Amino acid sequence: MHLLSEREWMAYREKNKDRARMLISCPDRAGIVAAVSNFLFQQGANIVQSDQYTTDPETGRFFMRIEFDLVNLGERCEAIKMEFSPLAESFGMEWSLVEAKKRKKVALFVSKEDHCLLELLWRWKSGELFADIAVVISNHPDMQETVESFGIPYHCIPVTKENKPQAEEAQIAAAAGVDLIVLARYMQILSPRFMEDYAMRIINIHHSFLPAFVGAKPYEQAYRRGVKLIGATAHYVTEELDAGPIIEQDVQRVTHQEDVETLKQLGRQVERTVLARAVRWHLEDRVLVYGNKTIVFP
Repeated sequence: MHLLSEREWMAYREKNKDRARMLISCPDRAGIVAAVSNFLFQQGANIVQSDQYTTDPETGRFFMRIEFDLVNLGERCEAIKMEFSPLAESFGMEWSLVEAKKRKKVALFVSKEDHCLLELLWRWKSGELFADIAVVISNHPDMQETVESFGIPYHCIPVTKENKPQAEEAQIAAAAGVDLIVLARYMQILSPRFMEDYAMRIINIHHSFLPAFVGAKPYEQAYRRGVKLIGATAHYVTEELDAGPIIEQDVQRVTHQEDVETLKQLGRQVERTVLARAVRWHLEDRVLVYGNKTIVFP
């Protein structure tokens, strides 16, 4: 496992110290790109990446992600937001502006299976995931020693039918202040109460190529159907089970020779990479939600 040296971290921070990301969603019409680009030019910004998408040039929804560099960004960021607000209002924009150097705080939830959790921890440790993993929360004690070896706090909060509301309140308290919750094979259904403060900020990995085989035991369902492809889906969590906006998916080809256990082994490999991609894209502000779909900019 490659760990970033202090020199590499300093180089990363130096590269991103004055870089910002702007996400925009609004009704499509002529002049949006020109107006935003001209505003940034007037501020003295240098646009280093720009991606856009429209659902329909005539009556659709327009989406945009811009990265730009601006000297003394940290000191000027709030003022820029205030100055941009009238322009955003004139186009009916939903928008955000974030500093690339600021790490998002993440809470990881896990039950007993460790493959997704370990993938995220390895990628975080090697510098691939630019975030602060604030806490790992589990309903089992199995992963405590492993997690604490990374220097991350571990909270074991058992969940039963009888104590679920109280357990969720304890989980919410343990995850207080985080920007993102990742369900790294956490095998409990979250209540609407849990999702109140984390709309489109909870990512789940479902060990199935949704919308097929929702709910429990998808590999058993797939085996009974004799599938030729298995897969995994990372999606935002909503109140409807396994039906939130999909961020990333991938598949693995299989044959009639694979049994359920082999399907599970192959599936774990897919789950790890799919979840890691989705989490990274969210951390890098590459995902915009539109209805029950996502626009994921490269």
